[in-house]
Amino acid sequence: MNNDNLPRPPMTPAHDLPAESFAHADDAVARLSALYEASTSFLRDAFARYRRGESFERRVRACYPFVRIRTAVNTHVDSRRSYGFVAGPGVFETTITRPDLFGNYYREQLRLLARNHHVSIEVGVSGLPIPVHFAFAEGIHLEGELDRERLVAMRDVFDTPDLAQLDDRIVNGTFEPAPGEPHPLALFTAPRVDFSLHRLRHYTATSPTHFQNYVLYTNYQFYIDEFVKFGLEMMSRTDDPELRAWRSEYTSFVEPGDVVTDNANNANAVERNGEGAPPARLPQMPAYHLKRADGSGITMVNIGVGPSNAKTITDHIAVLRPHAWVMLGHCAGLRNTQRLGDYVLAHGYVREDHVLDADLPLWVPIPALAEVQVALERAVAQVTRLDGAELKRVMRTGTVASVDNRNWELRDHREPVQRLSQSRAIALDMESATIAANGFRFRVPYGTLLCVSDKPLHGELKLPGMADQFYRAQVDQHLQIGVKAMELLRADGLHRLHSRKLRSFAEVAFQ
Repeated sequence: MNNDNLPRPPMTPAHDLPAESFAHADDAVARLSALYEASTSFLRDAFARYRRGESFERRVRACYPFVRIRTAVNTHVDSRRSYGFVAGPGVFETTITRPDLFGNYYREQLRLLARNHHVSIEVGVSGLPIPVHFAFAEGIHLEGELDRERLVAMRDVFDTPDLAQLDDRIVNGTFEPAPGEPHPLALFTAPRVDFSLHRLRHYTATSPTHFQNYVLYTNYQFYIDEFVKFGLEMMSRTDDPELRAWRSEYTSFVEPGDVVTDNANNANAVERNGEGAPPARLPQMPAYHLKRADGSGITMVNIGVGPSNAKTITDHIAVLRPHAWVMLGHCAGLRNTQRLGDYVLAHGYVREDHVLDADLPLWVPIPALAEVQVALERAVAQVTRLDGAELKRVMRTGTVASVDNRNWELRDHREPVQRLSQSRAIALDMESATIAANGFRFRVPYGTLLCVSDKPLHGELKLPGMADQFYRAQVDQHLQIGVKAMELLRADGLHRLHSRKLRSFAEVAFQ
């Protein structure tokens, strides 16, 4: 089969019509959904025919829908909000994907734009092709379905992912529109979002549809074991009215393989025994989801060890636009006054992880976010039932250093000890600075609460006996603090959490 010289123009859906204008966000999103479904259905149908052996004399192409606004004058808006407005007059546009997943998000962003600028919302079909892989929400496995010849020839019939459309120039502040090109409305193009949605399933073994708006990261399986225990307990029935009211706020608990356990405390709970299947082996970074109906539940991900994993997973979760993410993990305590089991609330970071240097220069400060810091401190106080001097005895605020060398202790001590002393660091790990820096880069509120598990500079190494005793004593409490902090952040409201601290002076309109 040779499709090298397929004639143009390509086969396209029949909906390629001029853009339409809408006064209301709901109507605009409904149109976006119809266009997206028409485009992806067209590609899925064509691919099914290709898989059956049908030949195509023309290329098959469908494009993402777009949304656009035009502003003619500078508009004064309520400056207390950090998003929902554009910086000045001009044309602003973004491509759209997965309205089934992002529909509520799109409606909120467009509602604010229409209200703040008194403009109509334009919706149409862009010129940006949808890669055939991304027309399948849960992915396709081409290698197992096509022989080698048709797999190679597929690129001559369908569009495939193009790395030029997947970069983070908008996020990094390096994107400059060409003359006459619209300014971006969002941080991510549709192909960049689709790419991350597919990678999330690969890395976590759960569908992106299950991810919640408040995300906990950990670097130890012990925390995941406690979160699973906690999540399943939250789904179990109780006759205690107060406890039942709390548990009923959550609808289900989802484990890798999309294994769903519904909340037995909810009257409309559906028995889904047999839905999903545990994977034969856990993925690289398994995710677990304690879900709420509005998506404001808690997701927890075991990122494993090291800054590379931390960057990888946050690169992809960022497209879901979470409201906050927090690192809960273990660290080396660097001060003699610290004890095993003490908490460290990071208010600054020494970035020696090196994985983000090209995207976020080291001279960029990563500030502590007051809203997250306060929630974490309140959570520690509520769970430990300590305050004042007693609270300070078990929790210290200070700088956390993150390094990319797990065996930093084996270096000549003079150099690392001097650097750590000069930075005033009180704790060291391998992931926290990466997660905070990527939160800053992606405009996702971030925080870090670590637990001292060893003190290598003071002879208290993480040896098996010490570790086992420490894990039993502290992990459950640390997890309770993380969950409580997320619930406090949710209760405080998004108007406080999504502050202006993470936004630049020439920012995109979408949160």
